[in-house]
Amino acid sequence: MYKSLVRPHLEFCTAACSPHYVKDKELLEKVQRRFTRMIPGLKDVPYYEGLQILGLWSLEERRICSDLIVVYKIINKLSNVNFDIFFEFDTNRITRGHSLKLKKKRFNTELRQHFFTDRIINLWNSLDEQIVSSTSLNCFKNGLEQLRKQHK
Repeated sequence: MYKSLVRPHLEFCTAACSPHYVKDKELLEKVQRRFTRMIPGLKDVPYYEGLQILGLWSLEERRICSDLIVVYKIINKLSNVNFDIFFEFDTNRITRGHSLKLKKKRFNTELRQHFFTDRIINLWNSLDEQIVSSTSLNCFKNGLEQLRKQHK
């Protein structure tokens, strides 16, 4: 019930409006934490262990994954969003990384760094070549899942 009734409300439109203050992130995470404690046998289990037992991701991880999926869709024209309006490929081949690196634009205000088009660039550029050059959206999602398992 949680996955179908509650979580969609917590994740609605996260690419456009993702919380960046820790207190706001904790408020959202608190809802999922409360859900995990309602399950028999998980009342006294620490939150992140409960998530592993249930096979769930934290909401922060899901927001990051969702943002990366949106970028993948934009780059591969699986979305109606025009790539050239929001992003630009980094043509500097001196730097390390994959062939689809995005150029980080400079901005004068700290507020701008929380916009989708700016907050996601470092995460996208840190991905492996194998993941960003996935042939399908499902392959990309599987690559993100594998990357998450490696870092746990």
